[in-house]
Amino acid sequence: MSIIPDNYHQTLTELKKRISQAQYKSLLAVNQELILLYLDIGKILSGKLKSGWGDSIVDNLASDIQAEYFGLKGFSSRNLRRMRLVYEYTKGDTFWTQLVSKMPWGHTNLIFAKIKDKQQRIFYLQMCIERGWSRSILEEEIKFDSYSKQENFQNNFPKTLNELHLSLHRLEFRDEYNLSFLELEDTHTEKQLENAMIENITKTLGQFGNNFAFMGRQFRLELDEKEYFIDLLFYHRKLKLMVALELKTTEFKPEHSQQLNWYLHLLDKTVRYPEDNPSIGILLCKSKSKLTVEYALELISKPMGVATYKYRQLPKDIARYLPTEEDFNRIIGDI
Repeated sequence: MSIIPDNYHQTLTELKKRISQAQYKSLLAVNQELILLYLDIGKILSGKLKSGWGDSIVDNLASDIQAEYFGLKGFSSRNLRRMRLVYEYTKGDTFWTQLVSKMPWGHTNLIFAKIKDKQQRIFYLQMCIERGWSRSILEEEIKFDSYSKQENFQNNFPKTLNELHLSLHRLEFRDEYNLSFLELEDTHTEKQLENAMIENITKTLGQFGNNFAFMGRQFRLELDEKEYFIDLLFYHRKLKLMVALELKTTEFKPEHSQQLNWYLHLLDKTVRYPEDNPSIGILLCKSKSKLTVEYALELISKPMGVATYKYRQLPKDIARYLPTEEDFNRIIGDI
């Protein structure tokens, strides 16, 4: 038996990473070629229909293509019509074409089917690319209306951040977070909420974004022989700053923001590296009065936002007897 060198596992990890990267690039190249094919088909259909072909011809084309390439998916009449729609929407615009070419067609199809507004379509396309959302996650984010949640995020960033950074910072946070994946009772304590988020840290990070790196819970700060603890501390790789998350299972109160302001001051004074940007604080509350938050943030000197969390949980012994949304859609479709 050969002796395993000390750096063997490190080398193995590097090789596995390189193989995964190559596989991803291969899949990306295949996907881009497929998208170009779909856009070409959309272009041809757009031209033919404008020249006088009736829309029903699309059904004939779908049937004949599927007959020729038996078992080949992606060429239903509905998908052909979507190809035409996406082509007409993106033609002559390299920005749109580049966005669509980086996405699996199923994602693009879903976005164009569910979203009509241009800015919202751009938002969901960019989020899928940046955060690697699966189709099921994308569907959940659309149902949750993540676009509005980020547009309406309450913060004091305009007063506390450089104007050049405003749009980038706002894009990374939202006004409400969906924590329905936590296995908690409807009534729970801050400690229970914190424990559940830690036990589901992968899903928690997925909800906040793939640029968040977890630094610790009850992160200890010390000054003048006194201790202070931040509920959850993250580092944001893209913004290059620490994010202090304070959890409140009650309605927002002005004193919450004062407390977090003090924590951020200590964090920047005693923990932050010189090359890091100023830390940001997020208060995650059960509920809030927007007017109270607005007034409270006017008194805060550190970058801070106030968000709420949505939580929906049914007991498992009840939930398993209730029909899912898919069941409802199937029942409606059969009527």
